[in-house]
Amino acid sequence: MTAPDAITPFTLDIPVSELEDLRTRLAATRWPEAETIGDTSQGARLEEMKTLVEHWVAGYDWRRTEAQLNGWGQFTTTIDGLEIHFLQVRSSVPGARAVLLTHGWPGSVLEFRHAIGPLTDPAAHGGTAADAYDVVIPSVPGFGFSGRPSSPGWTIERVARAWAVLMQRLGYEKWFAQGGDLGAFVTIELAAQQAEKNIGLAGIHLNETPFTVTDDEKDQATAEEQQMLDEGDTYAESLAGYRAEMSTRPQTIGHSLTDSPVGLASWIYTMMQDVAGTHAQHGHLGQVLTLDEIIDNLMLYWLPRTGASAARIYWEATRAGWSSNGTLDAPVTVPTGITVMPGGHGRRSRRWAERRYLNLVHFSEPDQGGHFAFLEQPEHLVDDVRTTFRHL
Repeated sequence: MTAPDAITPFTLDIPVSELEDLRTRLAATRWPEAETIGDTSQGARLEEMKTLVEHWVAGYDWRRTEAQLNGWGQFTTTIDGLEIHFLQVRSSVPGARAVLLTHGWPGSVLEFRHAIGPLTDPAAHGGTAADAYDVVIPSVPGFGFSGRPSSPGWTIERVARAWAVLMQRLGYEKWFAQGGDLGAFVTIELAAQQAEKNIGLAGIHLNETPFTVTDDEKDQATAEEQQMLDEGDTYAESLAGYRAEMSTRPQTIGHSLTDSPVGLASWIYTMMQDVAGTHAQHGHLGQVLTLDEIIDNLMLYWLPRTGASAARIYWEATRAGWSSNGTLDAPVTVPTGITVMPGGHGRRSRRWAERRYLNLVHFSEPDQGGHFAFLEQPEHLVDDVRTTFRHL
């Protein structure tokens, strides 16, 4: 009988029949007419979607990615009644510390693919052995190969509680956490748990800082801070349709995301093109990510059929206020590092961040990169993680 806290090795071996079914669906796509404008303001452009699907059918190799995932080391364990899938890549450096990396939507564990080597084996990537980490990358419930919740209640807070159990179960008494997008919310919840009951979290790093700018801060904004506010307004007014749908009717779009690979692809591609890279690169996803990187990520929604379940986390989080105490603005007291990507739509200045993050030990503003920070600028993000945690 398997122990309730067992850690079970997990090996991916997708049946050929599933891959053939995917190709059949892609080949039978019924395309709409082209958009009526020359930019991306109506969403994913027809020609770009056709190019992606052509590569998906004729040029893409899932087995390459499957082998990479298996090579890193995949596991499952049951926490709070749900099976959790995660990568655990141990460093060969004795005494290496541990860092938990949490992805967001529309991402996956593959967001961190370019950082695993530098974090676990820094000496082979221009670093020093003292900066070595064991890396733990779980799939958020309802995403990837984690279980799909069958009842409501899997809020951001509950995910964070599960992560604390996971790190304890893996034997880490002291550890660090990193996140962006939804992963930032989870990481901040972990910080709150650390302050309340000491779960072993020694510090956090964020590449997104979700908190409200006060009226006084808006009135006293510098020109650069005003640009940040304007970018946030543009995002809310023109680019956040996905959030409105998934926060209110996730199951409605979930049928399309689960049944149609092109429906899934256009839903996710639109979001990725709007936020990847610097603001000058928005709408030009091919300048930032390769087709293989885009499709790899899509496959972690298509193969486990998690389009609907992943969307529902927005419904859950919206009803819970996105945080355990119903506010995004509670102070964070654990040591914190922040990387503000120039292409982000929710950027915050250092002086704004210092109001919420009371122990800000590192603050970085790179020249390049957008929402998918670890995919786009892995060297900079790895360096920021090292700098944040090095002396903690």
